[in-house]
Amino acid sequence: MNDNQSELIKTARTAGIWYLIMAISGILGFLIFHPQIFDSEDPHKTLTNLIDLKSVARTRLLLEFAIIVSQALTAVWFYKLFRNINEWAAWSVGIWGMINSVAIMISAISMGSAIEIASSSHTVEDKVILIELLSSLITNAWGVGSLFFGLWLIPLGYIVTSSKRMPIWLGRILIIGGIGYLISAVVNYMGFVNPLLDYLTVPATVGEFWMIGYLLIFGIRPANE
Repeated sequence: MNDNQSELIKTARTAGIWYLIMAISGILGFLIFHPQIFDSEDPHKTLTNLIDLKSVARTRLLLEFAIIVSQALTAVWFYKLFRNINEWAAWSVGIWGMINSVAIMISAISMGSAIEIASSSHTVEDKVILIELLSSLITNAWGVGSLFFGLWLIPLGYIVTSSKRMPIWLGRILIIGGIGYLISAVVNYMGFVNPLLDYLTVPATVGEFWMIGYLLIFGIRPANE
């Protein structure tokens, strides 16, 4: 194994570590801690949770910070890993990954504001109105941001399939998953509600965890293997 390949594997594993941190912080933050605090249908309950469960609310905010930082660093390391393989696609992955971070940053700003408002001297009525607005911003930052959650997977999958430096089906599933995210976001904002729509993002989840595992275990194949 030459020095260049060893350096690429090291870069790939670093990208995998950041990607894994992003996945873990996302699962903990969005799926586990978020429902304990934010109720999109009941701002009064959200206000009560922000007051009574302040430490949980701050943990949720810190997990959002972890998602933002790890997403940005994953994007940077993917660019570093793929820039000599396909510079155009590597730039696309890096830029769109950074936009993901910005979208989540809007959510984090809204969370921080909600925590401050809950303990402020405003009237309860004012607090409820403001928290309802901020909760909506959090939901829509993630909802609209899912456009770029999908977009960054498409050039990532293209790099994999065109270079064959990783399993071709990994690349194909990433592309399918990216398209699924885009369709899911558009359909949701068109007002369609159907439990089957949740399955549109399943390929993305499979592809992302496959990518994390491959990066951490194998890194990246040598060219022309």
